[in-house]
Amino acid sequence: MKEDEKSLCDSKVFEEVYKANVTALRNYIYYKSGDIDMAEDIVHDCFMKVWNNCSKIVYGTVKAFLYKIASNTFLNKVKHKKIVLEHQKLAPSKTTTNEDPEFVLEEKEFLKKLQTAIAELPEKEREVFLLNRIDKKKYREIADLLNISIKTVEKRMTGALKKLRGQIEGI
Repeated sequence: MKEDEKSLCDSKVFEEVYKANVTALRNYIYYKSGDIDMAEDIVHDCFMKVWNNCSKIVYGTVKAFLYKIASNTFLNKVKHKKIVLEHQKLAPSKTTTNEDPEFVLEEKEFLKKLQTAIAELPEKEREVFLLNRIDKKKYREIADLLNISIKTVEKRMTGALKKLRGQIEGI
């Protein structure tokens, strides 16, 4: 079947679109919000909107449509409430180690402070930082994804790194 003949109302085509986009879309919203539950809710809503409007959406534009819906939904949530960033606590390791318990405790405290420092970054800097460091995206890919220049990506990354260094050195 040719790409322009595919219909999103076909459950197999919809499933293909879902599998190809769900993780990246969830990460995109998670990096903007810092809240994985919110990200998953927004992504779920996005795919429901696509399914409910499948006959109106051209297959070739579905990815852009998904990102636009996700971005708009996120912005609407921001308007209604101030986002409080919550990070999942690291699950305690069930494996036994020969590491000094004091070292393990210090490491957990450091990771918690690091997570807090990342959460306190401005949204745009946090988004660029996480896309680069977690998703391993290159600056060009981030610029294309966010529809900004590479120089803007570089500036946001520099700002994020300076702020993180400042907070970590103070630890």
